[in-house]
Amino acid sequence: MLDRLYLPMLTLLAGAAIALAMVWPQGLGDRSPAPFGSIPVQRTPAMQAAMKAEAAAAELHVSQTRDQVRALQSQALAPEQ
Repeated sequence: MLDRLYLPMLTLLAGAAIALAMVWPQGLGDRSPAPFGSIPVQRTPAMQAAMKAEAAAAELHVSQTRDQVRALQSQALAPEQ
């Protein structure tokens, strides 16, 4: 393709991508500027509660696994007779 056609089209596509990025709804991160966007999904009370419950369950699982490993190690080092 000729450069005199390719580069202006590339410039228009870049400008369109920037314009789309300015008005497209935000993802899960922070809120978009004033006229756009809504409350991010991760900041809703239901999602916050679900994330806290998931973190607590993961912490419980890790602590139970560590306790089981410690019990197995103590049995391997000093087996009961």
